[in-house]
Amino acid sequence: MYQALRTCLLSSARCWDADSERSYQVLFDKIDTNKDGKVDVAELRAGLKAMGIFRHGAAQRIVSTGDQNKDGCLDFNEFTKYLKEHEMKLLLTFKSLDRNNDGHIDATEIQQALAELGMNVSREGALKILQSMDIDGTMMVDWNEFREHFLLYPAFNLEEIIRYWKHSSILDIGDSLSIPDEFTEEEKRSDEWWKQLVAGAAAGAVSRTGTAPLDRLKVFMQVHSTKTNKISLIGGFRQMIVEGGLTSLWRGNGINVLKIAPETAIKFMAYEQYKKLLTSDGKKIETHKRFMAGSLAGATAQTTIYPMEVLKTRLTLRKTGQYAGMFDCAKKILRKEGVIAFYKGYIPNLIGIIPYAGIDLAVYETLKNTWLSYHAKDSPNPGVLVLLGCGTISSTCGQLASYPLALVRTRMQAKASLDVSDQPSMSSLLRTIVAKDGFFGLYRGILPNFMKVIPAVSISYVVYEYMKTGLGISK
Repeated sequence: MYQALRTCLLSSARCWDADSERSYQVLFDKIDTNKDGKVDVAELRAGLKAMGIFRHGAAQRIVSTGDQNKDGCLDFNEFTKYLKEHEMKLLLTFKSLDRNNDGHIDATEIQQALAELGMNVSREGALKILQSMDIDGTMMVDWNEFREHFLLYPAFNLEEIIRYWKHSSILDIGDSLSIPDEFTEEEKRSDEWWKQLVAGAAAGAVSRTGTAPLDRLKVFMQVHSTKTNKISLIGGFRQMIVEGGLTSLWRGNGINVLKIAPETAIKFMAYEQYKKLLTSDGKKIETHKRFMAGSLAGATAQTTIYPMEVLKTRLTLRKTGQYAGMFDCAKKILRKEGVIAFYKGYIPNLIGIIPYAGIDLAVYETLKNTWLSYHAKDSPNPGVLVLLGCGTISSTCGQLASYPLALVRTRMQAKASLDVSDQPSMSSLLRTIVAKDGFFGLYRGILPNFMKVIPAVSISYVVYEYMKTGLGISK
C-alpha cells in the first residue's frame, strides 16, 4: 500500500526538467493538508508516514535543514530548494555505489559498499535491501528508483545504516570488553565521534551507579559464597546493609565510574591504530580483522587501567573503616603487597577478553544481519526494541562464556584482602573451585549479574539519547 502511495506522490518528480517546479508543487500540495502554503513538522510527519517512512525524527530533521527563515515551517521555495540540494547529494551517492558505471546498482555493489563501512551483509540481506528500492522488479536499481526511494529520507548514504547499529557506545552493562564501534569517515571528520564517546561514557556512569548494589552483591557472592556458605540475594543484601548501612551498597562505585573515561579513550585510540596495522588503508576492515583489532585494543586498555580494576574489587569488598578512600586503599596495597598486587588476576582477565568480545560480536552481527535480511525492506531503522534486544542478548552471551574467568580474576584480586597467605595460580584456583563447589561454582554471583543487565541497558540507552540531544548529535 505504501509503495503505491510513494509512487503516486513521487513518480512525477524524477528529474530536473522544465516540469520540475510543477512536480514539486504537486508533492508539496499533497503534504500541505491545511492549505496554508507551508509544511510544518506534523504535516510532513503524516506525509512521510503515508509513504512508509517511519524513521523517528525524519520530519524534524528535514524541516530544520530546509527552514531558512527559522519559522519552523517550509514554504514552497524552501521545500523546492531542499529537494534539489538533497537530489544532488543523492546523485553523488548513487554514482559512488554504481561501481561499474552501468547506470544500475545490484546486490554485489550494495554488499561492497556496506563492507567498506565495516558491515558484512549476506547476499540475501543485500537482495532484501535492493528489493526495498526496486520498483520494476528487475532486482537492479536505476537512478530514478534510487531517487524515488530516498528523496524524502533525510539520510542520503548507506552510512546511515551504520549509525543505527551502534552497539558498545550505547549500551553499558558494567563490563567493557566488547569490540569498539565503527565510526564513519564523515563522523571522524566532524566532531561527532568524540561527542558519541562522551555520551556513551556519561550513559555508562549513570547506568553503573544505578545498578551498583547488584554489582556489589555479585562481587560479594563471587568471593564469599561457597557450597557450605551459600549466600542468597536477600541474605547478601542484608549482610552488607547490617555491616555498613544502606550507602555501603555503593562501595566501589566511584572508581568503577572513574575508569570509564580512560578506558574508553585508550580503547578507541588503540583500535584505530590496530586497524591501520591490520588493513592496507585503515578504513576497510573485515569482521575477523575487526575482532582481532578490537580484542587487541581491549587488551591494551585493560593493561593500562587494570590497577583501577583491583582497587574497585578491594573497595567493593572493604569493611567499614578499612580504607579512607581510593587513595588510601592504593597506598596500603602498595605498602603491604607491592606493585605486583595491582596486577593480580591480570591473566584470566586478559584471556576473558577473547570469549567475551568474540561471542558478543558474533551474536550481535548474526542478530543484526538476520534483522536486515527479513525487515530492512521498508527502512534501515531497526527501532529501539530491536537494538536493545540485540545488544542485551549478545552482551549476555559474551558474559556467560567469560564468567568463570571473571570469577577467578575477582577471587585473585581479593585474596590478599581476605588474609590468605598463599596466592594460588589461575589453574589451581579453577581446580579448587570445581573440586569444592562443582562446575556451577564457577558461576557464583551470576544471578545478580543477569538481574542488572536489563536495567543497565535501559538506563544507559535513555541517558545516551538525552546526552546526544544535549551535545547536538541527536538524529
